Amino acid sequence: MMIAQSSVLLSTIAAFILTLIAHVIARIMAKRIPGLPMVITAMVLVILFLFILQWDYEAYYQVAKPVFDHLLGYVTVLLAIPLAAMNFKGLPLKRLSVIIALATVIGALLPMGMAYLFSMSHETFLAFATRSVTTPIGLSVAAIIKAPLAMANLIIIVSGLLGAGVARFLFRRVEDDRAKGLALGLTAHAFGTVEAWQISTTAGRYAAFGLAVNGLITAVWVPIFITAMSLS
Repeated sequence: MMIAQSSVLLSTIAAFILTLIAHVIARIMAKRIPGLPMVITAMVLVILFLFILQWDYEAYYQVAKPVFDHLLGYVTVLLAIPLAAMNFKGLPLKRLSVIIALATVIGALLPMGMAYLFSMSHETFLAFATRSVTTPIGLSVAAIIKAPLAMANLIIIVSGLLGAGVARFLFRRVEDDRAKGLALGLTAHAFGTVEAWQISTTAGRYAAFGLAVNGLITAVWVPIFITAMSLS
């Protein structure tokens, strides 16, 4: 029993160190190669390390997931720190509110509409409602509306990766870091926020703001909307 627990502990530490090394290398590469998405680079490095070490992904995932799931909740709460340092002076708050409201509604209704259009299952339709929010909030919403958690998790991760991956290309003619950060936080949640911090501190703070506000609003209106639909 003790040997088994020791083996799990060592595997967990090894998974954490491997992931951390991949993150550090990806961060260095992102600084030296402008436009290189750090999150995607880190994922590729993790896969490469697992291949070199002949470490089965399922075994890595089983020991790494509990640790990073636990840390993810703390990281989400810690977003309050950059939010507290934001300066809203001179911002068109009315327009900003409209942008956030539209992004929140479209971020959920558009993928749900596409799922309905392509005649996907009801469970998949519900899972797409969580697309625009970060994982801890998205999985909580999925549990409330009885969407499959694995499917919701996959949709959130893929959408975040896509958003973070194409951001630099789409922002070629955008000069305002506030706009870049807000767009990344609203559309690509945690992955977009990580990418925004690579652009600038300002972009990172606005991405954190977009992520937090979008998650809060979505967590309120989506369950109400789904419940109303089921009763109609």
